[in-house]
Amino acid sequence: MVSKIYRDRIYIIKDVITLLIEYGELNQTALFSYSGLNLKKHKKILDDLESHGFISRSTLQDGKRTITMYRATTKGLEFCRTIIEPYEELFPRKSASDTNLGLLIFV
Repeated sequence: MVSKIYRDRIYIIKDVITLLIEYGELNQTALFSYSGLNLKKHKKILDDLESHGFISRSTLQDGKRTITMYRATTKGLEFCRTIIEPYEELFPRKSASDTNLGLLIFV
């Protein structure tokens, strides 16, 4: 049996902000690829982060192509440090082994 690992929205937000801090700036394709997200399913999360000022988006024209770039803001970095990191200390992520163990107990 193959088990999928589910990430809560708060951990997705942390992963996105952390990636942007680590790389400085990423295009949309790289950001979704590195974070393991699906563009259609998770684009709303990026839109929400941008509307709250945690990340910024800019577009570049490369001929006929439009490239969307994302960058973490100072507000996003502070949000990560003051809210998300303490939250993750209180409620650590479940690992794949925790998920499998739960399946064995309740099957």
